[in-house]
Amino acid sequence: MPELPEMENYRKRLSQSIVNVPITNVVVNREKSLNVAVDEFQSALQGGKIIFVERRGKHLIFHLHNGGRLLLHLMLGGLLYLGRTDEERPSRSTQIEITFGDHVLYFIGLRLGYLHLLSARDTDEALKELGPELLDRRMNKSRFMQLIGKRRGALKNTLVNQHVVAGIGNCYADEITFDARIHPLTKIQDLTDEQLEQLYDSTVKVLNKATDGGGYMEMPFQEGDQLTGAYNDACKVYDREGEPCVRCQTPIVKAEHSSRKVFYCPNCQHEA
Repeated sequence: MPELPEMENYRKRLSQSIVNVPITNVVVNREKSLNVAVDEFQSALQGGKIIFVERRGKHLIFHLHNGGRLLLHLMLGGLLYLGRTDEERPSRSTQIEITFGDHVLYFIGLRLGYLHLLSARDTDEALKELGPELLDRRMNKSRFMQLIGKRRGALKNTLVNQHVVAGIGNCYADEITFDARIHPLTKIQDLTDEQLEQLYDSTVKVLNKATDGGGYMEMPFQEGDQLTGAYNDACKVYDREGEPCVRCQTPIVKAEHSSRKVFYCPNCQHEA
């Protein structure tokens, strides 16, 4: 599932390519990906413009010229691809296609994901339960320690809980705890202040590096794009079961906890 770095990479690229470009066509191949009727969705977009692209956690918010919003959540398996009209169509099936000038933005894999047409107020309501952003300028080490330190239970469960902090999922929870040398299933109440401080430093480090590195998406955003997905090769533990740890050469272990995969180094990340 795309997480904060992947969605931030998309936000930056979309901001450079579709903002203020007239929408000339809208195709909906899967009505269930919408929250309104197809004709209402098409009428709201046709002839309009996206004037701003915002990210909140794992969501993208497209601000429309008329004050409306498109709220996107790719969920599991969702992708975006921007291709030239009739020339660069992705090989996978698409659920929604929006044409901006001579380019088409393809929404792929929206079997669980969605693109909802909402008012500004309804968008705020839909996202009101999300926790704070850990890369927000208002976040700091002290606030982070208060936020995380008061929780109970396994560390990974807290990091991926979107009501606690927004944007982290399975991949970066494992990468962050590896960088911090903390077992992902350690009980938060057993962490020392020093470990919480290190956890904050590792969170900022990993999320920034992953964002700058294009995240771990499986396909480029457009033809010639060599950044999107490049961070997949930089992951240290996620989806690396059996591979040697980059620090100590111990094979990376995959476990399961609360129906989630967990990847870690059993030597570098001792279980409390």
